[in-house]
Amino acid sequence: MSGQPQLTATERRTLKTAAYGAVYLVSHAEPGFFAMLRESFAASGVLRDSTGVVREALTRGGQPRLPKAPQEAVEAVVLPALRDSVGILRAKAPDDLEHFRDTVLTAASRVAGAAGGVHPAEAAALDKIRDALGR
Repeated sequence: MSGQPQLTATERRTLKTAAYGAVYLVSHAEPGFFAMLRESFAASGVLRDSTGVVREALTRGGQPRLPKAPQEAVEAVVLPALRDSVGILRAKAPDDLEHFRDTVLTAASRVAGAAGGVHPAEAAALDKIRDALGR
């Protein structure tokens, strides 16, 4: 890992909260146990297959703590974490910023489409994620 920027534990936790939280935000937008199970599998490969600083942040440490409900409480944690992650990567690892954005959006989009197409609530969650990522 020499040569690649080192993030602090707090910065890694922010990126992880943002990425996993984005997946959860979309999954939580259209609840249902079996749909959520299918959706979690759809996103796991994308997050696992990330590279560089992004992979380090997403694979180290425990799972982020996210509110269970309501959707607004989830958004209140996830959307700022996405914006903060963009700032962290812009400052410390600008070459990894687009990879992070692509990873998060791909994982969230796969979640949205995993249970029979993208529902309006999922599309709205994706729009909020894109906005927070500056896309």
